[in-house]
Amino acid sequence: MSALSPLTSVARFATRSTAIQSKRFLAQVAASPKLDRPSSYKVVVVGGGSAGLSVASTLSNALGKNAVAVVEPADVHYYQPLWTFVGSGLKTLDESKMAMKDVMPENAQWIKDSVASFSPDKNAVVLANGEAITYDYLVVAAGIQVNWGKIKNLPETLGKNGVTSNYSAQSVEKTNEFIKSFKGGNALFTMPSTPIKCAGAPQKIMYLADEQWRKANVRSQTNIQYFTGLGKIFAIDKYANQLLKICKARNLNINYFTDLAEIKPETREAVFNVLAGEAKGTTLTLPYEFLHVTPPMGAPDFIKTSALANADGWVDVNKETLRHNQFGNIYSLGDCSSLPTSKTAAAITAQSAVVKSNLLGDIYNESRDAAKYDGYTSCPLITGSDKLILAEFSGYSGQPQETFPFDQSQERLSTYLLTKEIIPEIYWKSMLKGTWDGPAKYRKFFGSK
Repeated sequence: MSALSPLTSVARFATRSTAIQSKRFLAQVAASPKLDRPSSYKVVVVGGGSAGLSVASTLSNALGKNAVAVVEPADVHYYQPLWTFVGSGLKTLDESKMAMKDVMPENAQWIKDSVASFSPDKNAVVLANGEAITYDYLVVAAGIQVNWGKIKNLPETLGKNGVTSNYSAQSVEKTNEFIKSFKGGNALFTMPSTPIKCAGAPQKIMYLADEQWRKANVRSQTNIQYFTGLGKIFAIDKYANQLLKICKARNLNINYFTDLAEIKPETREAVFNVLAGEAKGTTLTLPYEFLHVTPPMGAPDFIKTSALANADGWVDVNKETLRHNQFGNIYSLGDCSSLPTSKTAAAITAQSAVVKSNLLGDIYNESRDAAKYDGYTSCPLITGSDKLILAEFSGYSGQPQETFPFDQSQERLSTYLLTKEIIPEIYWKSMLKGTWDGPAKYRKFFGSK
């Protein structure tokens, strides 16, 4: 079997899913005054990102029109994993977005507002406009909060004078602009010590920038430094070992336990806190000509201060069933949950299958074993404009959990094309429609572990 054969079968599945879901609908949008829509629902889903919509699509189809409400204030839905490609000029920003009304499930009620607080003892969420929405069941899929202000001077510096980030729709195109105009000097890439979404993205853009600077003949006068607040380049050794070999071969310098704390725009300097070692507690200041920042992130404030949160601020759920540990009619998945695995869209595919199965079992009072999530997640580690390491693993066991019958720790064109061209189609046409639950079935088909 050739290396591309497994990928072709995945593409064929996406095509079948597209045929099933070929018609696009506009969602009902909650309008003012408040009486124009119900204030009570069988299921309320907080969040219109990948996690919220993948669950809401299936539940609204199963339960019927307006039994499910989705609380989401945004007008635009972004497929953010594409932003590494956008930041390196390999995709456009427009390719990563769709109008929220075009991806909202047809049968769901879109409440275009944000949640201010939770009242789980009353089975209610309180909206920013003060209205209380009640539910029989609640799914919290609110994503992660990006804390730009925790790095001094970052908000006012972002997008200017070589400072950029692929984690914002407002600055991701600047990354490509600054890479192309770079003429040499210090190029710094940062990874914070906090949990973040898509933990491979901070280094992926480094590999792509390095490649472009080599083609532009400025690499010999460029000093590339990667600063991470963690103690490893990647959590899983199988992939970390390969990444370290790549960094050594390409002269990419890795600095561990260093956290960006401040940007000095006047002198174009970056200040890092040293978190470990003999210099722990001190700061390191370096000049920069290019600075790609991955901002610190954390649980959304409205979750952190609620009764749903654990001590770290995440929605406190059972790591297998995804049911809340205190409130039995509440589930959570995705980046805002307490699940101890990497926060990725791939993880959400497996998590959504578990939430949907267990929640529908609750609603229909079915007597069966609960579905269980095993910590599956994936990080496509783009290492060049034609190659990629496809890391798949369980965040629970720390072991690889690969789909294809070849060594995915090796750089490949096939997995690059899968990530760049096929997976985005699966995302828009199947995952958001609730018909893609991840690659587990293919892993069984290929006999992978």
